[in-house]
Amino acid sequence: MLRTIALVVQVLIGLGLIATILLQSGKSAGLSGSIAGGSEALFGGKKKGLDELLAKVTAWLVAVFMILTLVIAIL
Repeated sequence: MLRTIALVVQVLIGLGLIATILLQSGKSAGLSGSIAGGSEALFGGKKKGLDELLAKVTAWLVAVFMILTLVIAIL
């Protein structure tokens, strides 16, 4: 019973990881990313708050996913 609950939670965390990783903007998008990056520096940067939040959420989800994986392996 406990193992089943842990597996369900792990699947949900895995889906959350996929979502947060896909929602993050890339560091560069090739040549167009470097051109757009230059214009952002000139005309004011894009909103960094969401990217920082997604990075923190991703880090926490990864930590919980790894710990839960170890717990499931022990069970």
